[in-house]
Amino acid sequence: MFEQEKALAKRILAGLEDGRLDAAGTFRYVDEADPALIHLLFGWLRAWYPPGHGASDAVLGRLGDLCTRYPKAARLAKEGATDPIVEWFLDEHSYRDLRSGEFIDLVVEKLEG
Repeated sequence: MFEQEKALAKRILAGLEDGRLDAAGTFRYVDEADPALIHLLFGWLRAWYPPGHGASDAVLGRLGDLCTRYPKAARLAKEGATDPIVEWFLDEHSYRDLRSGEFIDLVVEKLEG
């Protein structure tokens, strides 16, 4: 199960970071994921692509487009904010300290553990 969840998280990030997927394609994966994972993935993207970062407009633009076209994506992320895993992550870690692969491994193992 870990590998499936990790692959799902990687597809979501790739869709938003690289634009490999349109909003519909990205949402198909978002809709399958745990709300806490969605909340954390969106938080990671915001941390890694702050205003002034060269790719910020593109990455955060795709995130905004996803949430505008598919309001359920924003609702899932908001729902996930209340999960104890999110509190654990924010107490113990910083988004900026973890590259995407490390971040996904850590979060998925905690969610599935």
